Amino acid sequence: MSTADAPLPVAPQLTGAPPSILLIRAPYYAEVVDGMTAAAETILAEVSASVEKIDVAGAFELPQALRIALRGKKRFDGFLALGCVVRGETDHYEFICNTAMDGLMQVALQYGICLGTALLTVDTVAQAQARSRETGDNKGAEAAVACLKQIAIARMLEAV
Repeated sequence: MSTADAPLPVAPQLTGAPPSILLIRAPYYAEVVDGMTAAAETILAEVSASVEKIDVAGAFELPQALRIALRGKKRFDGFLALGCVVRGETDHYEFICNTAMDGLMQVALQYGICLGTALLTVDTVAQAQARSRETGDNKGAEAAVACLKQIAIARMLEAV
């Protein structure tokens, strides 16, 4: 069976109440990000998570939106950041990819949050589409599983 035919991953078991998740999307490549979103929501539904979605202008704004969300009064158990950057003819690609991913990691580490990230950094739209299909190697589903695993770890360690 190829990865294109493989089923989506399965959500990990969580203790406690269903998690509250903020899904931050950079839908410049809407078809790709919508595919990752649908797969992530399928995974999150397995644990009855409540999901709130916000869209930002582009990948560069993902870490900024994450940090703004942490300033708000509403608390989330975890966060998902989804987007796609396709290589162009300039070094803009390298700058955006590196800055966005570094920014997401800095916020996650500084504030100790549970973050799943699927910021596709690809050469072609076809590569992005292959990573955002309903089955197989869907990076949105993988990011949701990663977020839920971090929530499980946080809950386990906080209960000690």
